[in-house]
Amino acid sequence: MPTFDMDPYDGDENDYMPQEDDWDRDMLLDPAWEKQQRKTFTAWCNSHLRKAGTQIENIEEDFRDGLKLMLLLEVISGERLAKPERGKMRVHKISNVNKALHYITSKGVKLVSIGAEEIVDGNAKMTLGMIWTIILRFAIQDISVEETSAKEGLLLWCQRKTAPYKNVNIQNFHISWKDGLGFCALIHRHRPELIDYGKLRKDDPMTNLNTAFDVAEKYLDIPKMLDAEDIVGTARPDEKAIMTYVSSFYHAFSGAQKAETAANRICKVLAVNQENEQLMEDYEKLASDLLEWIRRTIPWLENRAPENTMLAMQQKLEDFRDYRRQHKPPKVQEKCQLEINFNTLQTKLRLSNRPAFMPSEGKMVSDVSNAWGGLEGAEKGYEEWLLNEIRRLERLDHLAEKFRQKAATHEAWTGGKEEMLRSLDFETASLSEIKALLKKHEAFESDLAAHQDRVEQIAAIAQELNELDYHDSSSVNARCQRICDRWDTLGALTQKRSEALQRTEKLLETIDQLYLEFAKRAAPFNNWMEGAMEDLQDTFIVHTIEEIQGLSTAHEQFKATLPDADKERGAILGIHNEIAKIVATYHVNMAGSNPYITINPQEINAKWDKVRQLVPQRDQALIEEHARQQNSERLRRQFANQANVIGPWIQTKMEEIGRISIEMHGTLEDQLTHLRQYEKNIVNYKPKIDQLEGDHQLIQEALIFDNKHTNYTMEHIRVGWEQLLTTIARTINEIENQILTRDAKGISQDQMNEFRASFNHFDRKKTGMMEAEDFKTCLISLGYNMGEAEFSRIMSIVDPNRVGVVTFQAFIDFMSRETADTDTADQVMASFKVLAGDKNFIMADELRRELPPDQAEYCIARMAPYSGTDAVPGALDYMSFSTALYGESDL
Repeated sequence: MPTFDMDPYDGDENDYMPQEDDWDRDMLLDPAWEKQQRKTFTAWCNSHLRKAGTQIENIEEDFRDGLKLMLLLEVISGERLAKPERGKMRVHKISNVNKALHYITSKGVKLVSIGAEEIVDGNAKMTLGMIWTIILRFAIQDISVEETSAKEGLLLWCQRKTAPYKNVNIQNFHISWKDGLGFCALIHRHRPELIDYGKLRKDDPMTNLNTAFDVAEKYLDIPKMLDAEDIVGTARPDEKAIMTYVSSFYHAFSGAQKAETAANRICKVLAVNQENEQLMEDYEKLASDLLEWIRRTIPWLENRAPENTMLAMQQKLEDFRDYRRQHKPPKVQEKCQLEINFNTLQTKLRLSNRPAFMPSEGKMVSDVSNAWGGLEGAEKGYEEWLLNEIRRLERLDHLAEKFRQKAATHEAWTGGKEEMLRSLDFETASLSEIKALLKKHEAFESDLAAHQDRVEQIAAIAQELNELDYHDSSSVNARCQRICDRWDTLGALTQKRSEALQRTEKLLETIDQLYLEFAKRAAPFNNWMEGAMEDLQDTFIVHTIEEIQGLSTAHEQFKATLPDADKERGAILGIHNEIAKIVATYHVNMAGSNPYITINPQEINAKWDKVRQLVPQRDQALIEEHARQQNSERLRRQFANQANVIGPWIQTKMEEIGRISIEMHGTLEDQLTHLRQYEKNIVNYKPKIDQLEGDHQLIQEALIFDNKHTNYTMEHIRVGWEQLLTTIARTINEIENQILTRDAKGISQDQMNEFRASFNHFDRKKTGMMEAEDFKTCLISLGYNMGEAEFSRIMSIVDPNRVGVVTFQAFIDFMSRETADTDTADQVMASFKVLAGDKNFIMADELRRELPPDQAEYCIARMAPYSGTDAVPGALDYMSFSTALYGESDL
């Protein structure tokens, strides 16, 4: 189907709305605006449709078939449209809407991105957009006030009519109307006897709006298109709704407007000369004032006297900025207004056939422009001078601030450094502490060297400030000298402390080497003993013979390492004895114990004794566990031998039952007999299951959790056994139900076989249940012609629990019921034709009165989606009934 662009602004001759009023199909309507538009547009349409003796209730529903839309266009245009289609099908509705859209475009309106399908589908946003386009074209486009048209013309008309009224200021078609005074002023201006305007209050918008709406409806024949509550309760009322309602006032008062326009034109002609004279006087005065201001301002801008301080220069800059922000902008506006007034005056004189205006000597527009150019030249030079001076002073202030920051940073860094360098903390320190102090001192020396650049920068900045004659150079020089003197002192102290630390380091190095050797050998030996004790005391958990044999082998290997470990213990204790001898001989002041390790000889001996005690205990525990694992292996094999037979037997029986339920060998009674024999055999197998349960109980009591001899667990066997019992019972029940269905519905064995063959064919996964898509394919193969709605209805019958699959029982129930439904449908159709007669429709109450109850309700239920005609709402249509029962292909 064709689509149309809904653009009411295309073409030079038909421009009547600005671009912002374009109806954007991609944007969502504000809910409050949509509500207002619905009511307003519905009332506007009904104000015209009532002339044809009809109306609409729901704007997006009642225009869907296109009939009332075409009627609306005929009423408001006075022209006849093409003959509408009277059919009820979608294609007829789209044809009617297209005829209406073609007529709109023939009136010079370009529609933007809307098709008849959207109107037929009840798209609310597109329907409102289409009605708004009709309102613009036939109710607003032709409004013209003082050479303006459409929206501007309507707004100007409202402003002119409400200008004399207090508290009314119409600037737009939304918030300017919220207090209701604008509507009341329009009515009072043309019909003052209808409203006592003096009693209205601006703070009572509900009363004002309801008064205006009620009076307009009662005395002016303007229907109530808006709700006061919606306007007051919305931050910004919908512009389109307000425009539509206000345009009704314009058309109601159009006769009075024409008379007023004629009077205004006469007054306008009489006032032209007086206005032109006033413009001439205004130009002369404005030009004189502007030239005098320029003459006074230029000398101030040409003054280049420098200042010595940044504060003074900043004040000059601030004065210049005030000039730019406050003094000059009004003059720029005056200059612009002067040129505008001059051009306006010349235009008015030319249109009135009057001679052109010549200003006084020296006050031409060109004279003002030349003077203004001189002003801007002086202004530019003054600004450049100010910025250069400020940059120069900023340089001095920047250098001074930079000196202060660097000096403060350096002084903060040197604080406490002399005290640190004079400290004698190394005299009582250990070797590790001496080494730490040495590294710390080396880091300080690097830090000291890094600060050399800062000292040099401080001196360089001080020199530059002296060369630039900084006003506070004396304090800068004194501070710089103090920093240099202190720097020399720090260098001497740094060298002295470095030498003292190196002497102390050599004294303690020998003892530290012995400490380190002890730690290197004692630490791994201690870790070995702790690990051995953990392993010997570990409560092992094993599940197989292989695991306990591996533990026993590892334990024997460990016992073979004990002699070498005892030798290492003796060597470690010898190192400790040598350290004690050196300390006593040289009277070394040792602060604390070995810094590299916390363990001592006493702890090493105690742990060695503990290891020797745990070895025989571990031997006994391994022997006991080996015996337990041998018993567990016997229980595993005993269970596996039975499970490996029972598991496949259950699986085989499940498959055999499945084949019996799917294959069609013999009658249903033969299949039932076969299945009951299977059930008896299965029940007789129960003792073997019970015996396996007993073996499983022994395994659980022995805490055996895995069995490599079988893939079957007791849980698998239990689940399989329960599924087998459930499957055989369910399958027997299904065959019994099929027999009942066959006998109740009179289905022959051949039919039952045919149903089963169709079901098996479309049961693609061979699960005994058809999935929804396979079921749909099956129905199509059986001759069903259905849409999504009909298929959903059928699925609700065969799958009431919404599982998504169809069982064979549900399938044969449905097939038998559908056969009966078709017979009933034929009977009801015959009755319906007799009852409808020549009308082609009948009311539901007539069916209930004339037909048996079951047939009447069947007919009404099947026709529910298609009921209702434009001529007789609620009627049951003959054509729709036929479509509901047989599909469109049989129409």
